[in-house]
Amino acid sequence: MLNDSFFPNRPLKVAILGSSGAVGQELINLLNERSFPIKELRLLASKRSEGKSQSWNSENLIIQRVSEEAFEGLDLVFASAGGSVSKLWRDAITNAGAVLIDNSSAFRMESDVPLVVPEVNPEAVRLHKGVISNPNCTTILLSVVLAPLAQAQTIKRVIVSTYQSASGAGAKAMEELKELTTDVLEGRPAISKILPESLAFNLFLHNSPLQTNNYCEEEMKMINETKKIMNLPELKLTATCVRVPVLRAHSEAVNIEFHQPFPIETAHKLLKSAPGVEIIEDLSKNRFPMPIDVTEKDPVAVGRIRQDISNENAIELWLCGDQIRKGAALNAIQIAELLLPKS
Repeated sequence: MLNDSFFPNRPLKVAILGSSGAVGQELINLLNERSFPIKELRLLASKRSEGKSQSWNSENLIIQRVSEEAFEGLDLVFASAGGSVSKLWRDAITNAGAVLIDNSSAFRMESDVPLVVPEVNPEAVRLHKGVISNPNCTTILLSVVLAPLAQAQTIKRVIVSTYQSASGAGAKAMEELKELTTDVLEGRPAISKILPESLAFNLFLHNSPLQTNNYCEEEMKMINETKKIMNLPELKLTATCVRVPVLRAHSEAVNIEFHQPFPIETAHKLLKSAPGVEIIEDLSKNRFPMPIDVTEKDPVAVGRIRQDISNENAIELWLCGDQIRKGAALNAIQIAELLLPKS
């Protein structure tokens, strides 16, 4: 039998694994901002960050080095330290009785691990066996927008091109973008050490490893994860992912084909009322969502919703969302909130 909640009706003991990274820092801020019920917060990281302090809720917390003992007595662990770290500590976390909400790709496609976007498939959390995966950032943003449309009419095919910020590669990539931009403006060579190419006044196809089908790993994450989240295994979806010189918000150009015409007015109405979505569209001023509109904000912004003039059964739209927030930390906390006792 499925349970409507998992956590006990009391403040929880929570840990953040990878607390010193960009997503870890956002988790700390959002747990406080959203008044998540916490009795104790443990910040866990590698030896490099051990002993550093972090301010949280008027306290100074000392970052601990991750170990099996660090998970004892915990109810919940948010992991955002990379797939290899998550795989290394998975058993220690679940054996300690804690739920692992993992931000890496390590477990996303495992059949018995729920892959959850709370606005899309909240019921999936009740199937967990100790581990719940947080989807890829671009997948989260896309599925939040696709879901209300798919509920109205079956989607036949999706074509998406992404414009992904430096934050997707971590805090160091964000700092490097700032530094290399200054280098270019001051006439110095822009030599990247974090990303394979400089992002300063530049863009390049996503740098994740190419697969045997010549799609990169990031593109295949979008394709496979979207199908799992939306429970549409036969969905035809193709993606091209691009890294662009933006600090922390992703954008996506999306073409959605249905089996029959989908009125633009209906799409507007559905998206306007969809959870986690806001419309930014002023046709008279040619004003649509931009990364700066969503930076450090929760909603996915959508605009330029239009008829595809090459296909009467397809519509096109543009979306932007904060990669660190809704694309990672916020979605993870929303997953945890689904496991809290109903008030």
